[in-house]
Amino acid sequence: MPVIWATQVLETMAKKGSPTRAEVTDAAMSERAECVMLNKGPHIEKAVTMLDDILRRMQQHQDKKSPRLRMLRVAGQP
Repeated sequence: MPVIWATQVLETMAKKGSPTRAEVTDAAMSERAECVMLNKGPHIEKAVTMLDDILRRMQQHQDKKSPRLRMLRVAGQP
């Protein structure tokens, strides 16, 4: 069953050019859905680019739609 994440994902980014911290977190959590819906605005291209970057990085933290904990790099470890 397809799932669409349609909260106010990067709405301030699309309308004003810079996102709120809550919107970035919401965008990161949208990686769990099949589709993400954005609202239109004068900065929609920047919002789409930012969403793409966030989702690509968040894919490393998901495995079959389940969160996974990655190894942390601590100072002094390779």
